[in-house]
Order: sequence, then C-alpha cells, then structure tokens
Amino acid sequence: MKVRKTELEGVLVIEPDVFDDRRGFFLETYNQNRYREHAIQAHFVQDNMSFSTKGTLRGLHYQYPMAQAKLVQVVQGEVFDVAVDIRRGSPTFGRWIGENLSDKNKKQLFIPEGVAHGFCVLSDSALFHYKCSDFYAPQHEGGILWSDPDLAIDWPVQSPVVSDKDGALPCLKDISADQLPLFKNHHG
Repeated sequence: MKVRKTELEGVLVIEPDVFDDRRGFFLETYNQNRYREHAIQAHFVQDNMSFSTKGTLRGLHYQYPMAQAKLVQVVQGEVFDVAVDIRRGSPTFGRWIGENLSDKNKKQLFIPEGVAHGFCVLSDSALFHYKCSDFYAPQHEGGILWSDPDLAIDWPVQSPVVSDKDGALPCLKDISADQLPLFKNHHG
C-alpha cells in the first residue's frame, strides 16, 4: 500500500494494494500490522456506514473530549472528503485538506484525533464507510459550520443539502478554546 502525508500532521492518504483480475478485485481495507508500519496507531472500536445522495454535505464533525481518529473510505460512488485541523497549538490550526475518494480510486483517508471531518457527495449517491477509534458519544459531539468563511473550504458543490443540525453549527472562531482538542506532536 502507498501512504502519502498531507500538510496536516497525521492526516494521511492511503492507497491500498488492489488485486484485479477478470472476476473483479480484492483489497484489504484494514490490517492492523500493516497500518501500524505507517504510524497509524489507532485502535478502532466502531465501524459506521452512511448512504447519501448527490449534493449532500455532512460535517464538519468532531468529538471532544472523547476524540475519534477515523479511517474513511467510499464503498460506492464519489465524495470530496475534507479534514480540518482544529487542534489548539497546531502549526496548521484552521487549515484544511480535501481529497476525492471513490469506489474507483479506492483511496482512504486517515484522520487523527483532533481533526474535524466532513464530505460532500459528487456522484448520484455514495456509500461511505468509516472506522472510529472511540465510541460515538452524543454529549461530546462538536462541529464547525461547513461554510465557515475563515476556513474558506473550496467545496465542489454550490448549494449542498445540509441537515438542520449541520447548518446551525458555529464557525471555528466562535468555539471556546477549552472545547477544542490540544495538539500533540507525535514526531518529537
């Protein structure tokens, strides 16, 4: 498998090894030993799947203090996947990266604890699967408005379909610092 670092520390783009033949394909979506070789130390405890139609935008979500690392992948369709660094003290605080994930490119995105996540659906529909390193805890869920002008995320949809809950999320600057995770430098 190929692993590419992004400008946000700990956020990785993963291209699993895919074995194609006339019958179809096979790939490992997760192998603890192999992923640990690439510094992905998360211990996953919950798997989730969502189905969304074209133009749907979900996010930007995070949990704190029960922070979750996530390993995300599109099983069917295509999405524009976004990670936003919201870790206090991080050199890339408030910056984002985006990556197209699809059933064709089979890429995954690893999102470490303390990084908010969201995606918008580019295909007619998308089946989205993700592993989490902690259990869902509604009392600890947080979020940032998808259209936060300070983040200036270049979403590839003009008028996304957003839940009432996601449409009412605050901008990052309006979230109290004590409600945001702390940056932990894993490389020194």
